[in-house]
Amino acid sequence: MATAAPEHIAEISIPADRSDRPFRIVILTHGGCEPFIEAIARQREIEVGAVIVETATEPKRTLTEKIRRSVKYDGWLATVKKLPIFRSRRTKSEGHAGSEDGLRSVADNNAIPFFAVENFHLPKSIELIRSINADLGVIWGTNIVKRSVFGLPRLGSINLHQGHAPYYRGGPTVFWELLNNEDRVGITVHFVEEKVDTGDIVAQDFLPLDYDQKRYGAEFEQFLADFREGLVMPSVELMTNAIVSIANGTATRVRQDTSLGKRYRLPTFKEKENLRAELKRRFRML
Repeated sequence: MATAAPEHIAEISIPADRSDRPFRIVILTHGGCEPFIEAIARQREIEVGAVIVETATEPKRTLTEKIRRSVKYDGWLATVKKLPIFRSRRTKSEGHAGSEDGLRSVADNNAIPFFAVENFHLPKSIELIRSINADLGVIWGTNIVKRSVFGLPRLGSINLHQGHAPYYRGGPTVFWELLNNEDRVGITVHFVEEKVDTGDIVAQDFLPLDYDQKRYGAEFEQFLADFREGLVMPSVELMTNAIVSIANGTATRVRQDTSLGKRYRLPTFKEKENLRAELKRRFRML
């Protein structure tokens, strides 16, 4: 079970260095942050300089590589069912196009400039981000972003991590907490550093993790989906409040002790089956 971080961790004030213009942010995302865009756009002291979506969200893989990866993470049966999708060249791009359209619509409705780029790290993308002259970068649901990108805004960038940092770094959200029999799941807003989810913490909140055995049994996949859906609005509120506090100069940065906890990764099929067996074992003990 995770325990509280040591009380002696230093808190460091963040200077706002305000000018005559509002505090400007740039949002970098792969999608799914429409409620956050709506919320932050209502904050009078915040100016959203742009929403930038990255369209190349997964590395290109051969059919053989896709099959091997699927077997590792989803098992043979699920892989066989997905073979028609693997052979299709349109499913992934069409799915992302829908996400891009939703982001563009929300940005347009709030008079926020919107850009779609193939990769955040291309020279033309870096120049675009630099041209926005943002005070703060806001990263919401992307792949790993390098310093050449997250270091462009004046104060750097912050990231939304749905996990209790430093104990649960990486992901995916909820799976590992459930396997480890935790009683809560954290949401963390932290500054971005080169190592995943290790930067100074600006804000943190927790939600109780209570698995409903009668409703879900050992079929945890639907529970994970439902729980993650319930994290959306608390995440929006936490990130919005963190940005406002940084803009007002009232935020603090709490250094993480990265000797605590670990970085988690995508669970393999075997690890998923281990969770299923563990849930069944817990039920028998009730």
